[in-house]
Amino acid sequence: MSINEQKNDRRIRKTKNSLKDALLTLLQEKEFKDISIKDIVAQADLNRGTFYKHFPYKEDLLKEIIEDVIIDLIQSYRDPYINKDTFQVEELTSSSIKIFEHVAKHSIFYKIIFQSNVIPGFQNRMVHELKTLAIEDMTVFNTNPNINRELQTSYYTHALLGMVTEWVQGDFKYTPQYMAEQLIEIIHERPSFASITAKPTQGG
Repeated sequence: MSINEQKNDRRIRKTKNSLKDALLTLLQEKEFKDISIKDIVAQADLNRGTFYKHFPYKEDLLKEIIEDVIIDLIQSYRDPYINKDTFQVEELTSSSIKIFEHVAKHSIFYKIIFQSNVIPGFQNRMVHELKTLAIEDMTVFNTNPNINRELQTSYYTHALLGMVTEWVQGDFKYTPQYMAEQLIEIIHERPSFASITAKPTQGG
């Protein structure tokens, strides 16, 4: 690639990122249906011609934002084991877990997702992608033949999504490192349900 082509690529990325940031800023203020292309370019300090040079419709801009996040989500999920021939969940360390860093990196996007219904269906998409990764990448997910693997991946995926949701809705009051450390602790915890003391029923 020539120097001019590299400069052009950087210029395109910069322009697209400006439009994406503008739309995310506007989505914190109003519904997607109420946002016009005029609003987006005004927020980005660009003109309509520049917008149409890169995106036919505002929906295409939103779609690219979502795809960017999904790609980064997949990379962050795979990061602990991507260069390993074999991997055991017990080998996970808090420093190897990158998914919370991913969420923090896209914090504005996730706050929009979990605190409103601006992008319906994204949480289902997120669950689907994580379940697919777990099933496809981890060929030996468990050694217990009595456990349904699909149900197991669903259990762990929704548990992880629950942690992310709680973190986002709590306005990121913990650091990504703390969240990773807590995930490790939870994975290694083996609760004894027999130790739970049932509360007496009213009148009992």
